[in-house]
Amino acid sequence: MTSPSLDCGCSADPAARGLPRDVGQLVRRNRGRLAAIARDEGLRAADAFDAVQEAFGRFLTSPDAPRLLGAPDEAQRVLAAITRNLARNWRRLSAAALPHDSDPAVLDGLPSPQPAVDELLGAAEERLRLHGCVASLADLQRAVVTLRMLEEVDGEGVAAALGISPGHVAVLLHRAKASLASCMSKESP
Repeated sequence: MTSPSLDCGCSADPAARGLPRDVGQLVRRNRGRLAAIARDEGLRAADAFDAVQEAFGRFLTSPDAPRLLGAPDEAQRVLAAITRNLARNWRRLSAAALPHDSDPAVLDGLPSPQPAVDELLGAAEERLRLHGCVASLADLQRAVVTLRMLEEVDGEGVAAALGISPGHVAVLLHRAKASLASCMSKESP
């Protein structure tokens, strides 16, 4: 799967649009970094992509674009500043669009952002049951579950750490998952 190209008019042949060929190179070199800047400013991935498109559009329509295209380092700095400002403005606009009504009658109808106490207690009970189920596993299965699922070590790393084959790790993990599912599905006392 390939990443989408920027559709700011830059993906077409730049020379046909009267722009130098290095516009496409500028886009390819900077789009990932600019998307990361937009994400760092708090935008979701789709919004970051839109901000980068908008930044390139504004950059290419600015009167300084022909001069900046000849100075790639300066062009990168200008693009980064445009992207950062766009992302900040979009984030502010979306925050301003949220309701800010502090009227208790209005707030009573809204769900609380905090989970209910009974939900928290239920989650704590589930966690305790899971710990008990993991403790009931055989030593080698427990080690595989701990390394593979909790510490997120890959299968080969688990195999090397425990001195067993990667295939054996897969079998132990499969059996441990089945045991944990069975243990968790039992009625709690």
